[in-house]
Amino acid sequence: MTEALLALLFGLLIGSFLNVCIYRWPRDLSVVKPRSHCIQCENTIAWYDNIPVVSFLLLGGRCRACHARISYRYPIVELATGLLFFYCVYTAGLTLLGLKLCVFSAMLVALIFCDYEERILPDEFTLGGTVVGLVFAAFVPVPGSPNQLGVAPILLGLLGVNAPDRVSWLLEAALGAALPALILWFCGWIYEKVRHREGLGFGDVKLLAMIGAFLGISDALWAFLLGSIAGSVLGIAYIKFTHKEASSYELPFGTFLGLAALVTALTAGW
Repeated sequence: MTEALLALLFGLLIGSFLNVCIYRWPRDLSVVKPRSHCIQCENTIAWYDNIPVVSFLLLGGRCRACHARISYRYPIVELATGLLFFYCVYTAGLTLLGLKLCVFSAMLVALIFCDYEERILPDEFTLGGTVVGLVFAAFVPVPGSPNQLGVAPILLGLLGVNAPDRVSWLLEAALGAALPALILWFCGWIYEKVRHREGLGFGDVKLLAMIGAFLGISDALWAFLLGSIAGSVLGIAYIKFTHKEASSYELPFGTFLGLAALVTALTAGW
């Protein structure tokens, strides 16, 4: 429990940094300089006003200098990241698997809010996350790869290759990054040919590649299915409720896909 509580505190700090990334990367701004500042009055935020969750509550959700409202996204991201880190370490311990789940969860939280707010999925998280997922696969198996339920073990078996486990894990992750993303890209291509307008951003394709690198083919496809169902049902309900134009409203599919990937990762048979 102590380790999980420490992970909670660390997750709160990571969540604070993710908030910087969520605001700056979609706008092509550096996350290093300048220091954190109010986006309204541009006054630098003091360290005691930058304590995750606590500072937001003490300030009443307003900037100390200009009293402009601070988005609720800031404490939500910090708290969500902290709780996810707590859960990952509580269930997997201080292991490479626990670290992998924490890293994956943090990137998904950032991508969920980036897409929801700006309809942008930064390459730093999607492409960078794909590389990170493949690196982790050399040390931690993706779901399904340690046994014959995975695609890679079946493929290697059909080829008569008796490869080390790490090779199977890495192949499963590589196939997970490539095949589901290719399927999603093809669906988007068909939609564009039929409807004569873009219905899917390439960022969603890169997001699914990142998910597949961490989860493998079967779980990436499962996340894709869950995200598609949730996006369709909730998206249609939102459009109806808000009376938006269905033909022009841009659904943040990456948000639904990211949430589905989180659920899949935390319930997967690692």
